Amino acid sequence: MPHLSATPDWQPREPRIHVQVRDLPDGVVGVEWDVRACADFRREQGRWSRLRPGQALPA
Repeated sequence: MPHLSATPDWQPREPRIHVQVRDLPDGVVGVEWDVRACADFRREQGRWSRLRPGQALPA
């Protein structure tokens, strides 16, 4: 999935990152990085819909 912004305008403080290592077909290993929380988190209801109109919410 593409990023919401190629040039973010802030630097997160105290990010909590979840890293998942997966075995993929043909002996390939995949790594997925997800930011789960940070000290700068601010709830903004509807942001995803405004930035990605018509797309499903990420799961």
